[in-house]
Amino acid sequence: MRCKSVLAAFGVLLSATSLWAQVQAPPPPWRGAGAIPCVGPDGGVFQCPPAPRVVAVRAGRLFNSKTGQMLTRQVVLLSGERITDVGPEAQVKIPAGVQVIDLSQATVLPGLIDAHTHMFNTRGPKGTTESSMLIAIQNVQADLRAGFTAARDMSSHGNGYGDIEIRNAINQGRFDGPRYQVSTLGIVWGAAARNPAVPENPSASTVVRSVEEARAAVREQIGRGADWIKLYPAGGYSFTATGQDQYQVTYPLPVLQALIDETHRLGKKAGCHVYGGEGQKNAIIAGCDTIEHGFGLNQEQVNMMVAKGLYYDPTLVRYTEPYMDDTDAKNTGGKYRMIPIFEKAVTMAAATRGIKVMMGSGVDGSTYPHGTQALDFEALVKRAGLTPARAIQGGTMINAEVLGWQDEIGSVDKGKYADLIAVSGDPLADITELQRVKFVMKGGKVIKNDLAQGASK
Repeated sequence: MRCKSVLAAFGVLLSATSLWAQVQAPPPPWRGAGAIPCVGPDGGVFQCPPAPRVVAVRAGRLFNSKTGQMLTRQVVLLSGERITDVGPEAQVKIPAGVQVIDLSQATVLPGLIDAHTHMFNTRGPKGTTESSMLIAIQNVQADLRAGFTAARDMSSHGNGYGDIEIRNAINQGRFDGPRYQVSTLGIVWGAAARNPAVPENPSASTVVRSVEEARAAVREQIGRGADWIKLYPAGGYSFTATGQDQYQVTYPLPVLQALIDETHRLGKKAGCHVYGGEGQKNAIIAGCDTIEHGFGLNQEQVNMMVAKGLYYDPTLVRYTEPYMDDTDAKNTGGKYRMIPIFEKAVTMAAATRGIKVMMGSGVDGSTYPHGTQALDFEALVKRAGLTPARAIQGGTMINAEVLGWQDEIGSVDKGKYADLIAVSGDPLADITELQRVKFVMKGGKVIKNDLAQGASK
């Protein structure tokens, strides 16, 4: 009996060893077309990227996003996807035989970061998953070609967790797009009781009605891969008979606090869509990491944001578009307008010492086409009163801080990703230059180069 047991045990060991060998065995030789491809985690194959190589970039001007200064006659060396050295051309030697990208007649900047995008268009009743994904891919590629090498996506517009799939596909090298952090569905307040006869859309924002549901929704979305939690503490605005702007409050403060606390407990951040009023103040009190929009911001609220270290993302162009006046004219008979109230709030906030103003466009493919969001840099300068340097810093170093990626992107520094853009002129003299990006490199890969000799302008 003992012998049989030992033999049986030995047989199990042999089987386990054989199984381990099968698992660890190298893949069989590639017998398909062309070179051996790369394989994604889902088994799909795609052409492998080229081997890393050393490249030198000559920059006639180079914007230092940490200091806000413009440097001249600089050299940036990179190997693969990372910057290995940067400095004046008299100090940084270009190794013999390496590829040189000549941008000596241009201004080089770190890749831009848009902190408020919607890669998916709002999904209509006739929209399909397939069509929505195709449009989203088109949108992210337009953003990258416009110079936005990184972005934060602030809700998938009724497309469920599709933003996670796109983020992951870009990270896997399936197609080119910005580096993304995503917020998936978003979480909204359900003022009315749940109706069992009307199922809620699992691809739209999660509806919560209590502190317990709020915490559970945060855990669910982060568990599914969300980098951010998108919240809506203040709803729509209206005007009183005397023209005073007023704003709807959504979540009760204990629910909002639970949402943000649970987000922070799990190591993530929350972005709060707010227009004004008590809901906006609640978002600041509860410590929402980024305050989005803020039509009715006042000095007390901005001072609270500075004290708490919160960031402000005005999305200025998105809410000063002509349709805003059309809506107000319809609702007030032409008596009252939100745009001047909003512009005054943004200007006041931007002038407050210590506030960190982000560049976030709110680009959504509906009223704001993807690839055009450098319009927000112009708006921050000409309507909010920021200097060009400070506006660019909002779309580079400040946004990198918000994303927690300040050691990876946001400036042209040794060790960071080689995310570079270039424009023909000087954006400190003419901020609209950022609307005409001529060169884009992400992670050492040239995405676009209209400055190359013979390239079309």
